[in-house]
Amino acid sequence: MRKEYDFSKAKRGAYVPTSGKTRITIMLDDDILQYFRSRAESEGVGYQTMINIALKAASAKQPKDKEPLTVAKLREVLRQELNAA
Repeated sequence: MRKEYDFSKAKRGAYVPTSGKTRITIMLDDDILQYFRSRAESEGVGYQTMINIALKAASAKQPKDKEPLTVAKLREVLRQELNAA
């Protein structure tokens, strides 16, 4: 490797904006992650997409005037999905 590089003629790469999605880091229980990965593999869909679908379904069921979705409620919903399968 060089000690110095000349970036005076460098150009910024193309920026591709995303539509309606945000990258986050989330900690999930291993059994939850394994469930969604195996289910996604069998259905030919990405596991993150399946988690997103489950979260949308859970948020659609909750009336807007009730309490917000908490970590405890999210785990409960995901475990219900595991038991239903």
